[in-house]
Amino acid sequence: MLNLAVILRESAARRPDAPAVMHDGGTITYAELDARSDAVAAALAARGIGPGAPVALQLPNIPEFPIAYYGILKAGAVVVPVNVLLRAPEIAHQLRDSGARLFITWAGVAGEAAKGAAEAGLPSPYIVDGSIEELSAPVTEPFPLCPREPGDTAAIVYTSGTTGLPKGAELTHFQLYMNADIPGRLFEIKPADVVLTVLPLFHVYGMSSAMNLGIRFGAALSLVPRFTPEKVLATIERDRATIFDGVPTMFGALLAYAEKNECDTSSLRVCVSGGDAIPARLLDAIEERFGVPILEGYGMTETASTITFNQGPEERRAYSVGKPVWGVQVQVWDDAGRRLPPGRANIGELVTRGYHTMRGYHGHPAATAEAFDRGWFRTGDLGYADDDGYLYIVDRKKELIIRGGYNVYPREVEEVLHRHPGVLEAAVVGVPDERLGQEVKAIVVRRPGHSPSAPDIVEHCRDRVAAYKYPRLVEFRDALPLSGTGKVLKKDLA
Repeated sequence: MLNLAVILRESAARRPDAPAVMHDGGTITYAELDARSDAVAAALAARGIGPGAPVALQLPNIPEFPIAYYGILKAGAVVVPVNVLLRAPEIAHQLRDSGARLFITWAGVAGEAAKGAAEAGLPSPYIVDGSIEELSAPVTEPFPLCPREPGDTAAIVYTSGTTGLPKGAELTHFQLYMNADIPGRLFEIKPADVVLTVLPLFHVYGMSSAMNLGIRFGAALSLVPRFTPEKVLATIERDRATIFDGVPTMFGALLAYAEKNECDTSSLRVCVSGGDAIPARLLDAIEERFGVPILEGYGMTETASTITFNQGPEERRAYSVGKPVWGVQVQVWDDAGRRLPPGRANIGELVTRGYHTMRGYHGHPAATAEAFDRGWFRTGDLGYADDDGYLYIVDRKKELIIRGGYNVYPREVEEVLHRHPGVLEAAVVGVPDERLGQEVKAIVVRRPGHSPSAPDIVEHCRDRVAAYKYPRLVEFRDALPLSGTGKVLKKDLA
């Protein structure tokens, strides 16, 4: 038997008075977090919500998220995290598709949530506005964890929907436990650590690699509901955060802010970058400015987060996403499904298998079957391995640009663009072209105080990449469209 909520119960037993959650309103100890989630579990059980019942949870990074999350798990129910930025039709799709029995939402998005619930045929959602008292029941002793099998579904986490409607990946208690335990051991997390938690907890990266990981090892979570560089840096200083998990756009914004403002980040001992490839120039600049190593990893919603990781500052290989974590296998395949040898010239699709892969897409057996090939999960990401087994991500297979019969990997061109002193952010996409099939287009955000022209950008790239790779089209924007996790939405650019 294994219920993922055991990670909270055990940490509370070991360190009842230690801080579990730090936030703008104060601190919650492990004993308090355990008791408050017990109250939620008791309330759910009283409403007939039990083993296997999906419960939708739509909250930002506030204390009520972990309180409700672990309460749902304790009751044996299934957590369905919902993005707070979704509109009513998107909410309705996830509620219907998951079969949610109950919906917990935040006062800040209650209007859209109510419309989404009505469209899905659910009762009005429970609204969290400063507390979760409405969905709490008095408890006089610890709520007994509902027995679950390791392979039972603990969470249904929806993909970003880059190809059609989002699908719900079923992640098990064992997968989520291992994806907290293994990565935490790799960078030697300790109970004294403070994990700066600004990654949205409704996304698998924040949920698994920040929240579950921190709770598993009895560390403190320092919650930031919304990313701004000034707020994150101020919170690092206030709570003496030691670990920061982020995505490349966050690191870029932090660097730009720190170049003009004083900030104390001396408490940090390690940063983790995931969600997207971090440009080499940005990684180097962050490490130099903040004096802390960045460990890059790679994962997906369908793999409960982590597939590969750079295993500690001493063993990492900069610019790679590291090696497969314990119990996980990764291969590089060509289009015919044959394994490719190591080497930069042997770029193919990354496939993976192990305990970390999802049970499947909830309610979509055909899509599940399509995602697997001979037991291997097809990631849709292109990359290669070096002779020592370190993996390098080149691009998404669907974002590959074929210009006049030649393959152009957007990330390679983006790396070149980021080396231009006048470029703050950049994305490369393929646009239709009658003669060549696709043309290479760069979308650029200028660095403050710089004003490069389109010819400047083209010339910069032309001197550094092959003739078929450099962008002929350049568009300047004030900002790039980002997902709720800070990932560039290339589908909106293309």
